[in-house]
Amino acid sequence: MKILTCPLNGPRNIAEFTYGGEYHREPDPDQSDDRTWAEHVFFHDNRAGIVVEWWCHNASAFWFLAERDTRTDRILRTFRVEDYVSVTETMP
Repeated sequence: MKILTCPLNGPRNIAEFTYGGEYHREPDPDQSDDRTWAEHVFFHDNRAGIVVEWWCHNASAFWFLAERDTRTDRILRTFRVEDYVSVTETMP
């Protein structure tokens, strides 16, 4: 059985979760045209390696982020969205 650790509910069977796609920083809504938004929604690198992804614990409807290595399918860590966003906002 594969276990995923929810930052709110703790370790749970992965069957309790829904994958929400790779995390991408949203473009600035005041300075982005339709093409920029289309690229944000539809065009991604789909690269092998460590990526940050959206996950939802279905029973609690709690959305969070997970860092996963796509080459091994190993989850490295999970964390609340606000913890990740506050760190990345300070980055260039």
